[in-house]
Amino acid sequence: MSPKDDPGAIQSPLHQLIADLPDGIVLLDPDGRLRWANPAALKMHGAESIEALGPDVDAYRRRFELYYRNHHEVGEGRSPMERLVEGEAFEDVILEVRPADPELPVRHHRVRGRTLSRDGRPDALALIIEDITELMSAEERFERSFNANPAPALICRLDSQRFIRVNQGFLDMAELEAEEILGRSIYEFDVFAHSPQRESAIQRLCAGRSIPQTEAVLQLGRRDGGSKSVIVAGQPIDVENAPCMLLTFTDLEPARQAQHALRQSEALFATAFQMSPVPTALVSADSLTLIEANAAFERDLVRRADASVPPGLEDYSPFTPQTRKQLLKALGESGHVEDMEVQGVDGANAPTIYLLAAEAVEINRRDCLLLTLVDISERKRYENQLSDAIEAVMKDASWFTRTLVEKLANVRDVGIDASGAQQAALADLSARERDVLGLICAGLSDKRIAARLELAHSTVRNYVASLYQKLGVHSRGEAIVWARQRGFQASLET
Repeated sequence: MSPKDDPGAIQSPLHQLIADLPDGIVLLDPDGRLRWANPAALKMHGAESIEALGPDVDAYRRRFELYYRNHHEVGEGRSPMERLVEGEAFEDVILEVRPADPELPVRHHRVRGRTLSRDGRPDALALIIEDITELMSAEERFERSFNANPAPALICRLDSQRFIRVNQGFLDMAELEAEEILGRSIYEFDVFAHSPQRESAIQRLCAGRSIPQTEAVLQLGRRDGGSKSVIVAGQPIDVENAPCMLLTFTDLEPARQAQHALRQSEALFATAFQMSPVPTALVSADSLTLIEANAAFERDLVRRADASVPPGLEDYSPFTPQTRKQLLKALGESGHVEDMEVQGVDGANAPTIYLLAAEAVEINRRDCLLLTLVDISERKRYENQLSDAIEAVMKDASWFTRTLVEKLANVRDVGIDASGAQQAALADLSARERDVLGLICAGLSDKRIAARLELAHSTVRNYVASLYQKLGVHSRGEAIVWARQRGFQASLET
């Protein structure tokens, strides 16, 4: 509405300037009637004309519900317009404005009140409105994010150096209640205590400059007066249009506990490594470079006469180029090695057999392998002696019972050959090979089998050799055990 259309409006050269201001301006008469509103003020209320706001203050209150930031309704007689009519000037009152029409959006206004006088008497009352809806929406999102963030945080206002926000993460860490922090100053609740950069951090806070990470000690809310080491850092932000400092904290206790546990673990590993009676070595995973060997490794393994100083892994007798190649291949396939037989020599230059195992470990962020060797030379000798004894007994196995054969089979463990490969099945044998196997189980010699099958003696020997290869055995006794273990019955009558 222009001054020509409304004789009560202010007739002034400044009218056009006021009408074009981004801030809303509502003019009231001293008796509470709404005289004029610029386009910005109408838009902030979702109105097209001054009539949509109401003819007077009472009508305005019926058409718009007013609430403070804490969502408490503005009491009767305490709205900004009513305070203006009462002659009260005010600054920066933040209101939530809810139109009676539910289709219209809720807005947030920051308002100021002024009295315009002429000839020493109040001539008009001015309500100056700033629409801060977007700002409030952003602050609400920030508040939700701030409160929900598990990372401990505080917000300190720069002009007063007092804390105005605290999230649950900080309360849990410091074992405090919100009222024990909010409203206190940086000097009353010193978050930079015992920091070597304390003075610099406080100076930066007061100047509104970023505060780099610094270690400090927080006093906890426990009755025993405990404390906690933290890392604190600060970043300037604006909250409610006021300069503030966002302080974030990192609790050092879990990290220190983890470091302590790691040191203990490393100490235990080093002790167990050195005290182990089994030869053990730590090598790099990529090149098998020897990093460290325990006392048993140095004592039990023979070092080459021309070994380098300090010695490398290849300077010890079991670790030949063939062993190295075999080990790297096995590691490439499965990432670890179990029960790999390797050959070496003892101090008297006698052959020794070791079971080698390798497991990946990480030491000081370096990929390594833990190698262990077990001397099985004696066990191998006993096994060979037992095998020879069984072989001698089983040269004539025609009278063995099935039970006895099974027990001998368990001792020999012929289910897997020396290379670890599965043996052949009965279905893999030809008809003539089955005939030869049946006669072997009957206790016949090669000559008697040749006569029985009407074959040349050399032909029978070829069949026997083929059987041994297919069955993964090395003697007649092992072949008999293999057949009896599988319930083989000869197809020919003996």
